[in-house]
Amino acid sequence: MIGRLRRWLAEEEWAFAEHERPALPGSPGAPDHPHARRIAYAVIGIIVGLTGGFGNALIAANTVTLQGALGLDPVQIAWLPTVYVMTNVSINLLMIKFRQQYGLRPFALIFLGIYVALTAAHLFVHGFASAILVRAASGMAGAPLSSLCLYYMMQSLPAKWRLKGVVLGIGVPQCATPLARLFSPELLAMSQWRTLYLFELGMVLVSFAGVAWLRLPPTVRQKAFEPLDFLTFALFASSTALFAAVLGVGRYVWWTNAAWIGWALAAAIPLFLAALAVEHNRANPLLNVKWLASADILRFTIVTIMARIVLSEQTYAAVGLLTLLGENNDQLVPFFTIIFVASAIGVAVSAITLDVTRLTHPVMMAIALVAIAAYVDSHATSLTRAPQLYVTQGTIAFAATLFLGPALLFGMTRALQQGAGHIISFIALFGIVNSIGSLAGTAMLGSYQQIREKANSAALVQNLDPTDPIVTQRIASGGAAVGRVVGDPALARAEGSALLAQATTREANVLAYGDVFRLIAMLAGITSGYLWFLLMRRSWRERRAARQGAAA
Repeated sequence: MIGRLRRWLAEEEWAFAEHERPALPGSPGAPDHPHARRIAYAVIGIIVGLTGGFGNALIAANTVTLQGALGLDPVQIAWLPTVYVMTNVSINLLMIKFRQQYGLRPFALIFLGIYVALTAAHLFVHGFASAILVRAASGMAGAPLSSLCLYYMMQSLPAKWRLKGVVLGIGVPQCATPLARLFSPELLAMSQWRTLYLFELGMVLVSFAGVAWLRLPPTVRQKAFEPLDFLTFALFASSTALFAAVLGVGRYVWWTNAAWIGWALAAAIPLFLAALAVEHNRANPLLNVKWLASADILRFTIVTIMARIVLSEQTYAAVGLLTLLGENNDQLVPFFTIIFVASAIGVAVSAITLDVTRLTHPVMMAIALVAIAAYVDSHATSLTRAPQLYVTQGTIAFAATLFLGPALLFGMTRALQQGAGHIISFIALFGIVNSIGSLAGTAMLGSYQQIREKANSAALVQNLDPTDPIVTQRIASGGAAVGRVVGDPALARAEGSALLAQATTREANVLAYGDVFRLIAMLAGITSGYLWFLLMRRSWRERRAARQGAAA
């Protein structure tokens, strides 16, 4: 039995031609495939990518339903998507070395098998502690799915288009978020919250079957793990998990009201610095600190974090505004259909127009589109509904997937220029920037919205004079609306005052979301302008070097 299992997990023998050999240890070879096999690789890549995206999207899209079904309060339910990110964000540090040392076949089947078991365990979740435990384990087990999607999409294209496959592989999982909101109403109508986990389990089983049936070409293996790798991972993973916890839950408990936030940050910063200190003088570092601190990579990190923050506009601000105005997932099916289609178009356009000599241009264009769309959305009122946001939110969805592939390739080309050993450092950086950047964006926008709501509410209440005839009439009309069920005139007037207060709070929230949209437009405009400045400076330096060369 053990021998049969070993044969099943073993990499197959493959005689690579020189041009087919893997570019890096741990990545698959690049042989030519028949047309039918390419199609199969593409289908499996899409399924695997969407499965990885659904891992957290199904939970994030249905927190209200899960909160009621599991009997949790808002802070507890916020931990479920947060703890998934906490364990998911840094596990790729070990996953890359696992592929390099043991091969792609064991990597794919072992971790997909664990993910199947953990997804099935969701069906037996009945309380907060068990839900947290299962979500944390799922975050680690689901991390390899993004790499598998990327590799399968690369195999689906000819060798000359492999970089386009990278763009497709990184973009497909991003389409899972709008799809999760599209499927959720029908899934919840079948059998409440358990159907969400059954759907995820079905997707994981299909992914497992596809990966087991159609192998990736084998990789070149080498001894990769060193004892210090595990020390670095323990320090680094603990640090990023604490940062993710603070960003994911901080706005619910409020930043200055919960003592554990201060203690978490006080622990996270020394842990992070200790991980960097361990890596600084290693011959084969897991994280190449000197390269990560270079000017090019620092600029890349800043721009990518800013991009992830402004792209949080869609998942937080737009959906939050529509929810505030009374629209739920059932009513937003056309809205999320448009977002899904725009996301898919963005992935396709990014792959088709890919130019490795102009990777910064689509990133700058994507952020500029967000700035324009967010500014248009800043004029939303309490009468705004989903149809008024179709164009702007479709534009932002298009920009989100247009940006991701070129951003990944920009950093990856810089890493490859320095040597294959820098790839692990870059993949770790890219995963952290995207995951932590998304959490930071939601945390910042959510906190800003709450602050602006208080300020707008205070401004509106100051102008509500009880002696004003318009205010008196509004209170009277509110009292009249409940007059049929409340016979006491004084109590009816009190109910009218309460209805006016509710309307004031709603208007204050709408104004606050308008402030959030303006903040996003400003940040996106600054980021796009910064990228334009970098491009102009590089162009000027190239022209100056050309003139000096001609003179010499």
